[in-house]
Amino acid sequence: MTLSSLNCIKDLDREALVQRAVDNNEGFIAKNGAFIVETGARTGRSPKDRFIVKDALTELNVDWGVVNQPFNADTADALWSEVNDFIKDQNVYSQSLQVGASPKHAIKIEAYTTFAWHSLFVKNLFMDVDPNVSDRPTWTLLSVPEFRCDPDKHSTNSDGCVIIDFTRKRVLLAGMRYAGEMKKSFFSVMNFLMPNMNVLPMHCAANADENEDNVTLFFGLSGTGKTTLSADMNRKLIGDDEHGWTSEGVFNFEGGCYAKCINITESSEPLIWRAIKKGTVLENVVVKNDEIDYKDDSITTNSRAAYAREYIPNCVLTNQGVTPSQIIFLTCDLYGVLPPVSKLSPEQAAYYFLSGYTALVGSTEMGSTASIKSTFSVCFGAAFFPHPAQVYADLLMDYINATNVDVYLMNTGWHKGRYSQGGTRYPLSFTRQLLEYIHSGDLKRSEWEVYPGFGFEIPKTVGDFGPKDLNPIEQWSSDSEYWESAEALIISFQNNFKRFNLPKIESYGPVKEVVAVI
Repeated sequence: MTLSSLNCIKDLDREALVQRAVDNNEGFIAKNGAFIVETGARTGRSPKDRFIVKDALTELNVDWGVVNQPFNADTADALWSEVNDFIKDQNVYSQSLQVGASPKHAIKIEAYTTFAWHSLFVKNLFMDVDPNVSDRPTWTLLSVPEFRCDPDKHSTNSDGCVIIDFTRKRVLLAGMRYAGEMKKSFFSVMNFLMPNMNVLPMHCAANADENEDNVTLFFGLSGTGKTTLSADMNRKLIGDDEHGWTSEGVFNFEGGCYAKCINITESSEPLIWRAIKKGTVLENVVVKNDEIDYKDDSITTNSRAAYAREYIPNCVLTNQGVTPSQIIFLTCDLYGVLPPVSKLSPEQAAYYFLSGYTALVGSTEMGSTASIKSTFSVCFGAAFFPHPAQVYADLLMDYINATNVDVYLMNTGWHKGRYSQGGTRYPLSFTRQLLEYIHSGDLKRSEWEVYPGFGFEIPKTVGDFGPKDLNPIEQWSSDSEYWESAEALIISFQNNFKRFNLPKIESYGPVKEVVAVI
């Protein structure tokens, strides 16, 4: 694609991009070497400003609605041309990059940004181009935060927009300073393209053991622990957020990590803490007396660090892994009802995958409040999946049945009571120890029992943990209050699942009537 800008600065390294960003007054360098920026009014994704061009390619293949909003192709062309003309007298930073570590499934990207730190961000989050992907398609990313959309003229919802055009293979970001929009746009691109290649795209983290022959996938929304739990001192990181599953194994879509920073400490998350250094972008953190205060959420609870994957010392060099040995669905339960770990059958896995139950904790979306609330997000990432949900659920079931992978549901949320009503959140150290029992095989060898009302199994004991640790019913001080909360959660599951009209899978979900009998 030819840009109007006469000054396109191509493929600068991290050091040069940071210097350009400093010279442009885009931010400043912290004592730890990271580059600190603020993203203005938008400190998270803007779902109402994201569109997909509706044309012959997408009309019958996209699940149109409030998530996947249609945009007229001619209007998109006109806006692209206007933004292109807008930058004709500006410096534009270009990076030739790649999304997808598998050469057979990768796409190439020419990323053009008017902010130097945006160029640094995509360099950190995506990959250098592999010579083996020369025959793969090339997409264009154009990010111009200074441009202001006019809703009346441009048919947008505000002064900013994200427009994905699958036919023309391009993504336009106008008026968007928050860099996470760039990475998530291409996650949506891969989520549209991959199923046609029999690849399951997944909103998950992945790591492997030292021999790289035991892979764990961590599904979950922001705040449930994907990045934190996959950054394990005893295992090798593949990636922290976006992957594809093929008949040959799993591969990372990205070349970097985008970690939440709120309340981070060196003791709680040592690998992430040490990755925040020279070359890392820090978004919306507060600096006091030259020191970063990660506890300060006065800008946002969604403060972020964007760093290259190699900043994590124990990562899988190929950015790929073998067929997973275990899948973990991470949920943050505010009802205090779901067990810290439970085992799912393939059908139950489909049910909880489609449900995507969790809580919005330090939400990544604009318009959300500071309060924590429950949500159901299809496939643990509804905002990023263009096809109807069953497309992804069918692929998941196919791969689970073909590989006999173990599937677990882990609650990283509340127990002993509801959120804000006497409950407390499971400690990170407790969840990490349960993961150790999964990876050692101790959990698989445990004796299991059916958890009332939900039908899945929970361990009676494992390691040093007994029923008081593993069974939430044993943790509440009042049985009646527990069952009241359990019934409320089950009704929420049932009401949510009605939208799918999948009675066979629905039969594997929680059943209110069982609770009523107990």
